[in-house]
Amino acid sequence: MERGGTTPRQSGWECASSIGRERGTEGVRVREKPCRNIALVVEYDGTGYSGFQLQRNATSIQGELERAVAGLTQEPTRMRGAGRTDAGVHARGQVVAFLTTTALPCETIVKGVNSFLPMGIAVQKAYDVPLGFDPRRHARSRVYRYTILRRDRPSPLNERYAHRVAVGLDVEAMKMALALLHGSHDFAALGGSTGPGRSTVREVFSARLWQEDELLHIEIEANAFLPHQMRRTAGMLASVGAKRLSLEGVKAILEGHAGPEHRKLMPTLPPQGLCLMEVRYKDFPPHEREANKDLQR
Repeated sequence: MERGGTTPRQSGWECASSIGRERGTEGVRVREKPCRNIALVVEYDGTGYSGFQLQRNATSIQGELERAVAGLTQEPTRMRGAGRTDAGVHARGQVVAFLTTTALPCETIVKGVNSFLPMGIAVQKAYDVPLGFDPRRHARSRVYRYTILRRDRPSPLNERYAHRVAVGLDVEAMKMALALLHGSHDFAALGGSTGPGRSTVREVFSARLWQEDELLHIEIEANAFLPHQMRRTAGMLASVGAKRLSLEGVKAILEGHAGPEHRKLMPTLPPQGLCLMEVRYKDFPPHEREANKDLQR
């Protein structure tokens, strides 16, 4: 880099402590750059990616986003995401945030970042948010949808975003089982390991199931989800629909009485049927926060 240019940090970008340097006739002049926290709403097809979270020797959604933002802003960056979706899982409303000193308007950031992204990942919206905004810690709830394709023949197009089930399913029984999930429960039997000492209690705010031609959608909003919880929940409901698991069995699972006979009826369904639909906050997006303030005046 030429002498007198701005040299960004190579790791752990912290715009609050970054400075630009200009060389004038009287030597080096330090120019402080204002720091911004930019939140992005991102949609992606998770096929072929190792998941959202950055990983060594694997292509991740986070890695692609960080490369794209760095390409636009010429600053190294570290993304913070609301949800760490697994390999092969999709998202329509993932929320991420990064610190930057760029002066580009949000509309330009959307177009610019998208120009650096590969097909299958796209920024939908960008917002200036408070510096303390954290997409994961400040989220009030996440909405996940699992889609089952009810069809005995393969469907190359639908099966990219749905899990095909050839057997008949009792949809009404599945709806009754789904209703049992409302409220706070210990979902340990339906989730992966969270690490020692961490709670496995989660609160489900809403749960619904509906049909759309051959597609069966299961959508759940909860304050948070355990690893694999949504995919195992969908597997449990499919077992109910196939009449392999009773409503009493579902109650036993939710009450922490799941035995060996129950565990095989809670398979972790494939990732392609799962999509992170939305992450909800008290005061994000910002324009909704301002609208709420106006209503309160």
